[in-house]
Amino acid sequence: DYTGHQVTTENLYAVLLRDKKAVKGGSGKAFGLVKSKLDHCYQLHAAFVGMPNMRFLYGMDFIEVLKKKHAAGTYRKMVIYVEACESGSIFEGIMPKDMNIYVTTASNAQENSWGTYCPEMEPPPPPEYITCLGDLYSVAWMEDSQGHNLKRETIKQQYEMVKERTANANDFVNGGSHVMEYGSSSIRAEKLYLYQKVLILPLLTSHPTITNYTWLWKL
Repeated sequence: DYTGHQVTTENLYAVLLRDKKAVKGGSGKAFGLVKSKLDHCYQLHAAFVGMPNMRFLYGMDFIEVLKKKHAAGTYRKMVIYVEACESGSIFEGIMPKDMNIYVTTASNAQENSWGTYCPEMEPPPPPEYITCLGDLYSVAWMEDSQGHNLKRETIKQQYEMVKERTANANDFVNGGSHVMEYGSSSIRAEKLYLYQKVLILPLLTSHPTITNYTWLWKL
């Protein structure tokens, strides 16, 4: 819906607050697909702190947007997954616990998050790739969701699994990172299907080492 120079902090905030007048560019599909009021809202942000187009996203600003959204009553409960280095710095010490928003991040406020399926790892990417195929935290939760019944698995169960895998030195040579959680802890008991309503399709590939590890996700 938003690509290239349209990927900005301002557009992200405008979409979250359903402020059509503040959006610059894009197709507008984000407003047509999302109801004016949601019971359960799920957000996945991958490396979104350093936007490709200035300005940066700062914790205090993002929390203020969430407060406005909460005050507007446009959701009942919300879950946010954030994949970025130092992603815990967005929420640490400032994320309210009374807005019915649960957040988990790929790392704490002071450390990097890491990639996976990288060269010299097992399984490796195809030889023509010289980069990692995914982010360790994101791959961990996606593969966990793919392998479980989301009507039975809770957010807490997934968090504990992702936390262990992401911190596991055997999974990544640098030792991984500390997955964190913030906000309303009561949401942890809820089932994943309420938030992760996704269609999972295998990515067709002739390379045997990644056939079982790479997936397309469509909201």
